[in-house]
Order: sequence, then C-alpha cells, then structure tokens
Amino acid sequence: MRWPTLALGQPHWALGKGLLLRLGEALVTLLLLALLCFGLLRAAPGGPFDAERELDPARRAELIAQHALDRPVPEQFGHFLVDLGHGDLGQSFQYPDYRVIELLASGFAITGLLGGLALLAALLIGVPLGLWAGWRAGSGVDLGIRTASLIGLALPKFVLAPLLILLLAVYFGWLPAGGFDGNDWRSLVLPVTALCLPNLAGLVRLTRDGVIGILASDYVRAARARGIEDLALLRHHVLRPLLLVVLAWLAPALIAVITGSTVIEQIFGIPGVGRYFVQGALNRDYSLVMGVALSAGALIVLVNLLIDGGRALVDPRLRQPFDS
Repeated sequence: MRWPTLALGQPHWALGKGLLLRLGEALVTLLLLALLCFGLLRAAPGGPFDAERELDPARRAELIAQHALDRPVPEQFGHFLVDLGHGDLGQSFQYPDYRVIELLASGFAITGLLGGLALLAALLIGVPLGLWAGWRAGSGVDLGIRTASLIGLALPKFVLAPLLILLLAVYFGWLPAGGFDGNDWRSLVLPVTALCLPNLAGLVRLTRDGVIGILASDYVRAARARGIEDLALLRHHVLRPLLLVVLAWLAPALIAVITGSTVIEQIFGIPGVGRYFVQGALNRDYSLVMGVALSAGALIVLVNLLIDGGRALVDPRLRQPFDS
C-alpha cells in the first residue's frame, strides 16, 4: 500500500474555513476555561488577604479596593477580560512586586525545560523499545519490556519521585535531592526522570500495540507476499503509520507533563509554573491562578492544533476537519 501524499500548496490548508473554525473553537474553549476558573475562585471560601491576621482593617479595605475585589463579580470578570485583551494578567497578590506575566515567564522557562527534556527522553527511549517489543511480540524481550513498562505505569509520580530521592540522592549520594541550579545539570536528572518514566512506560506500550496492529494489516501481509522483509518492511511500511500513533500520544503526554510538573516541582522545590499554581491556590492569589490556568490551557489547545495538523500531513485521510 502506498501512502498518499499531501499537496502542501493547496490553499485550503492554510486558509480553509475548517482551520478558522478550529481556531474559533479554541478561543471559545479558553473563554469558558477563564469563566470557570474565575467563578470557582470567587466561590471558594476565604480571600487573598485573609491570611494576613495582623493586617489593619483599613489597610485590608484599601487592598481590596485596589484590586477591585469590592465590585460585583461580573464586573470583575469584564475588567479581567479587558486587561487580558491588552496582554495584562494583573499583579500577583502573593508576590506584590511582580506582575503575573513576569512570574509565568520565569516559571514556564523552568517547567518547559523539565517537560521538554522528559518528553524528548521518552520519545528517544520509548519508541525504539516499543518498536522492538512489537517486532518481537511474544518473545522474552517483549515480556521483559512489557513488565518494566507495567511497573512504570503502576508507580504514580508522588511515589516515584521520593523513591528516586531516597535511592539516588540519600542512599548513594550521586545527585542533589532537590532545588534547581541552572549551572548544574545534575539538578535536572531526578525531576526529569520522575516526569519521564510514566510517559515513557505509556509510550512503550502504545508503540508496541501499534506495531503489532500494523504488522497484522493487509498491506503489510501483501508486502511480505512480495518478499519484502526486515528493514525494508520496517522502513517503508511500518514507520510512517507508527508516526501517527506517536503524534496522537504527544497531546495527552504534554497534558501529563504540565499537570505532573505541579507534583514534581513541589517535591523537588523547583520554582516552576506548577509550584506557582499550588502556592497561588493555597494563598487565594486569584491573578496568579488565573494566569497559570489560562496559559496552560492555551498551550494545550495550541499543541492539539499543531498535532492534528501534523497527523494530517502524515495521513491526508485525517485532513477533513481542516478542509473548507
């Protein structure tokens, strides 16, 4: 079976109504996310200044008025949307010397580094292992890889991270137990490993099952009937459809990295966006929590659009949602 090619010059790919519709859906999704987060934060008991027990009542009232928290909630949300349209996420309540956009810039730089390295390691290790296990399905190699991946899936991040610290930092003393030092690569090893392993285990099993399904397909049987085997079969008939499987994995893997970074950054004491989110939620820092939620949501929506487009490039049969 020959995979059809996509004519990249077709104008509907770049400007089609389908693509514009997807962008519109993305904007509506982000608006609903903002509304949901805004409403839940305001509905939660307590406020951003309740922890300040020694705060003078007059000063408290001044701060509430300064941040417009004394106005009706719909009016507050309207002002938030206006500021958001100007690229302003407001001032942090917990870190009053910083704008939220400044905290997010520093936090996402660290979180992006950890998550990017974790996903890259999962791809570089997981795809070859899953390919090997699927190619040798039923063998001892396949059994060993499946068993190891099952253990990786069974260990949640909040269990895996302390185990790594106990073994590699406390017992052997090879790596630092926590903190982040941009000049010391060793401070990245444990958090990246804790983020990578669950995604790696899932990718191995997904790749293995994908290879087995591809090898059982009619066009692979036809290729083998024509005498195509081993590397030629792998290169021309397995890798390209397998790429669709890997691309489909990337979107949920990115979500897992973003959500998992919250736990990992808290355990290792890393000043990433996940830790800012936890601290902001605990301290009712409305601006910071809204900024993290919307930024993460926008990133997830953007990556989903890019991955859907990449899958359509690999297999034009998936191009229909983008057509006009």
